[in-house]
Amino acid sequence: MENQEYSVGLDIGTTKIVAIVGRRNAHGKIEILGVGKAKSLGVHKGIVNNISQTINSIKTAVAEAQSSAGVPIHKVTVGIAGKHIRSLQHSDYIMREHPDRYITEDDIEKLKDQVKKLVMLPGEEIIHVLPQEYKVDSEGEIQEPVGMHGKRLEANFHVVVGQMGSIRNIARCVREAGLEMEALTLEPLASSEAVLTKEEKEAGVAIVDIGGGTTDIAIFKDNIIRHTCVIPYGGGIITDDIKEGCSIIEKHAEQLKVKFGSSVPELEKDSTYVTIPGLHGRPDKEISLKVLAQIINARVEEILEMVNTELKAYGAFEQKKKLIAGIVLTGGGSNLRNLRQLANYTTGFDSRIGFANEYVANDKNQYLKGPEFATSIGLLMESLKIRDKKILPTEEEEIIEEAVAKAEPVAPQPTTEVEKPQQIQQIEEVAKPKEEARRNKPTFGQSILDKVKKFFEEVEE
Repeated sequence: MENQEYSVGLDIGTTKIVAIVGRRNAHGKIEILGVGKAKSLGVHKGIVNNISQTINSIKTAVAEAQSSAGVPIHKVTVGIAGKHIRSLQHSDYIMREHPDRYITEDDIEKLKDQVKKLVMLPGEEIIHVLPQEYKVDSEGEIQEPVGMHGKRLEANFHVVVGQMGSIRNIARCVREAGLEMEALTLEPLASSEAVLTKEEKEAGVAIVDIGGGTTDIAIFKDNIIRHTCVIPYGGGIITDDIKEGCSIIEKHAEQLKVKFGSSVPELEKDSTYVTIPGLHGRPDKEISLKVLAQIINARVEEILEMVNTELKAYGAFEQKKKLIAGIVLTGGGSNLRNLRQLANYTTGFDSRIGFANEYVANDKNQYLKGPEFATSIGLLMESLKIRDKKILPTEEEEIIEEAVAKAEPVAPQPTTEVEKPQQIQQIEEVAKPKEEARRNKPTFGQSILDKVKKFFEEVEE
């Protein structure tokens, strides 16, 4: 199998590193060829803090993915998150040299490149330049300017910025693991590709990806990215709270959270307990599920309040910016029981759990159904989009090119010096008899005299 036939998404998370190999089938869905998963040992809250451990974890995940897929892995699309991520809005424009020619992707890339030259704070680097809407000359609210004519091309951009050191550390880990980084994508954007529908993005929706170390947010309205941010708390801090609150080790705290954890204490019975084995001959410990839910609830409510703050910063409670599709919860942290009900109550928006398996064609055993795979599948989808764009032009571009070819007049072919006198001679030959006929044609007065003369001649006879 050639390398061009498949793509790879690599999710470098706080708790796990996942590599997914896949390709697009004839029906447009994703066919998963292989999956590799490894415990993430060198990442804290989305930021690499141990280079060698992270490299080893990446190698383990990629080796497992290669083995299950039966193909070599060279290029990967990597996700990035962390508390260092921030976003800003920016407007910019270019003046086109040839306004008589239609706008192409090259013009848009030129405008993006101009935005990428913005001066950021010391140590920061631009990760994404995302166009929101365009303006061509005096015409605004344009979603797709390709194929239009105009002198001034302007756009509003959502610019995602991160710390240069964190970006370089991820790139180094990928490179030293023997891989080439095809693209670097903000994780909430990747998750949104995997779990959001076009209708939700049009109506207005916020995706809340609760990972191990961070909670990533992306807000869409009118099919345009409006706001992104990263909250430095995730499922890992809930596990820490359980460990401290119940005085147990981290392994048992994680198991308790996954198997028995709930976000709403009121739905748990006072008489229900779970037994944790004691350490080194110590007696077993009994833990109330209601107490466990109270510990989880305190931290989850704090995270959801931070989500609420970001929704208010965007203006989600205003009528024009209202999120009709509400909230989509995804990521491993969204597996907590009753989280959806708590999110509904805390934010006031209707919510659902986002699964990525509806885009996957061959997930028969539902292994990838869990929301914890949303980011890695989204990164795979992003990698497939990059590959498709390199191989063939889009159907829309073909239609535009065909329409422009029909609309533009064909320039007349220049004539040679030899052809020119021949053409003139042909024109003169055609025009000569017409000119002679015009000269010989009698005038109105002459025709009257001729008729009178003819009349008298007939009378005399």
